[in-house]
Amino acid sequence: MCHESPTDRERCPRLSSSRPDQPADAEAHRDASFDDVWATAQHFTGWLTEAQARLLHAEALAAPGTTDALEIGSHQGRSTAVLAHARRARGGRLVALDPFVDGRLFGGAATRTIFEKNMATAGVRDVIDLRVAYSTKERASWSTPLSLLYVDGKHDYWTAGDDLMWAVHLPEGGAVLVHDCYSSIGVTLAILRHVLFSRTLRYERRAGSLALFRVGRPSLADRGRVLAEMPWWIRNVGIKVLLRLRLRPVARLVGHDSPYDPY
Repeated sequence: MCHESPTDRERCPRLSSSRPDQPADAEAHRDASFDDVWATAQHFTGWLTEAQARLLHAEALAAPGTTDALEIGSHQGRSTAVLAHARRARGGRLVALDPFVDGRLFGGAATRTIFEKNMATAGVRDVIDLRVAYSTKERASWSTPLSLLYVDGKHDYWTAGDDLMWAVHLPEGGAVLVHDCYSSIGVTLAILRHVLFSRTLRYERRAGSLALFRVGRPSLADRGRVLAEMPWWIRNVGIKVLLRLRLRPVARLVGHDSPYDPY
C-alpha cells in the first residue's frame, strides 16, 4: 500500500504455508537472478524503479536464511514479487502486510485480487504469507524474529514512525528499507525523529527515494548522512507543490520532467 501511488485485524489464509527446502549458501543463490523476476514484476502497477528493486532484491538475498522478511504495504505486488523471489533462494518466506483499504487510491478488494493474480504470474505465491491487516495493529502482538524490513505503508508521520519500530525484531546489521524516504513529508519527518537521534539505526544509502538503514549503533558520520539528504528532500517537496499547482514547466527547470511525484 503506497499512499502516493496511482496505485480489527483480519488475518487472511496464507497464499501458501509451505517453506521450500533449499540450501542457503552463496553458491545456491546463483540462479536467483534479479533479471528473471524483474522481467515480470516491472509490468505490475507501482512506483518501485528498477534501481530500487535491485537494492531490495540484493538485501533480501543477503538477509539471514530461513527467517521471515516483512513487507509493509504491498499494493499490486511489484516489490512483493522481487522480495519473495529473493527469499525463496534463501529457503525463507515473505510476510506481506496490507489492509487493502477501499477507496479511489487503493482499490480495496479489487487491488487484493490483482495482487494475488500478480503473485501467481510471478510464480512466488508459495513463499508469501499474506496478512490483510494494519501494520500498527499487527505490531502490537508480533514476537517472531525477522530477517529484513521493507516499509512502504501509510505515509503520515505517525504511521511511518510506528512502522520503523518493527526493526526491534531484526538482528544486528539487519536491513530496514524505506520507500518514499526524503520525498514524502510524513516519512521524512519520521526518519528525522526516529533515526537521526536513534541509538539502534544507522543510515547507509539510497536508490532514489528508497533508503537503506541498518540495525546498529550509528556514528556521527551516519547521522550526518541523514542531514545531508535534507536539500534533496526540500527539492522534492517543492516539486510536489509545483505539480499540484500545474506548474510542470517550472519543475523541469530543476530537472523533474515527469507528471508524477519524485520517487
